[in-house]
Amino acid sequence: MDYIDTLVVGAGCIGLAIAARLSEKHEVLLVETEKQFAMHTSSRNSEVIHAGIYYPTDSLKATLCVLGKALLYEYCRRRKIPYAQLGKVLVAVNASETSSLNALVAQATLNGVEDLAFLSRQQLSHYAPDIKTHQGVLSPSTGIIDSHQFMLSLLAQLEQHQGSLVCQTQVTHIDVTNDGFIVTLNSQSETMQLRCRQLINAAGHGAQPLAHSIMGLNAATIPEQFFCRGVYFRYHGQHPFKHLIYPMPEAHGLGVHATLDLNGQLKFGPDTEFIDSLDYHLDETRQYAFVEAIRRYWPNLDASKLLPDYTGVRPKLSQSGFQDFVIQSRKDHAVPGLVNLYGIESPGLTASLAIAEYVERALED
Repeated sequence: MDYIDTLVVGAGCIGLAIAARLSEKHEVLLVETEKQFAMHTSSRNSEVIHAGIYYPTDSLKATLCVLGKALLYEYCRRRKIPYAQLGKVLVAVNASETSSLNALVAQATLNGVEDLAFLSRQQLSHYAPDIKTHQGVLSPSTGIIDSHQFMLSLLAQLEQHQGSLVCQTQVTHIDVTNDGFIVTLNSQSETMQLRCRQLINAAGHGAQPLAHSIMGLNAATIPEQFFCRGVYFRYHGQHPFKHLIYPMPEAHGLGVHATLDLNGQLKFGPDTEFIDSLDYHLDETRQYAFVEAIRRYWPNLDASKLLPDYTGVRPKLSQSGFQDFVIQSRKDHAVPGLVNLYGIESPGLTASLAIAEYVERALED
């Protein structure tokens, strides 16, 4: 039976970051069920580098986002990954929303984000032209990234340290042994087994099913999963935006916000819709709700230029209220060498390098 020191399951940005990090000290194999890496959440998002504003104090999302942001910008500079620190404007469209905006600024400060700045009317006309706003705040450390190039760099880092990525390979069963795990895999209809000392479950939407396949893991430690689909619409035509525009947050998300890609292309989204299973169907009728939401802060939107683009599905752990990342290690489930990651949605991309460091420390506990 083949032996590998560390097996990482799931080749999204989280699995790639963890595998790249651990490969510096361990022999690492990264396996992925799809034909290539990052086919799900990691390639169906806004590609925003988040500042760390919205999350409760001392939550993993707050801590790992703020740390991860700094690590990610440094990584991009060092490895020549395309990115742009554009900044974003948080907008209160009327007086009734100013308390929410003030609360966000206070929360950001508690999280260690100390560069937010209230904008004067003149500054708003510069940073958020054509936007209807009663009050606005600039987040200068928010940015955008070419996430595909980032993940290619992580893969190169893994391979540089003699690690490997194997796609079209599904983990079907895991036995816990005295010194690690026996893992049964199905690779293109061929069944095989390997032994490993450490196992990282970074399977995203598949994290809970994978955890249930681990014999000896207490099922009570596995949280329920909910699928939350979000639609993105792209704006085809000229627009006034040079910075990201975020309205006040809504239930389950940050509202239908305006983001830019590295080519200056404007897009809006995501919205939120809980669904029963992983399904990327794009309901074009949701455009009507998008137009209404966008016109709250951009009244001059030309709805005819708003066209459907793509959808993403967030692996949530709750259908109501804030839910933190869940990263479980031995102290949580009593299985040495095992780390399970659940509910790694936004700001997962921003936090990915910090999550990798967190997992490395968890394995050492």
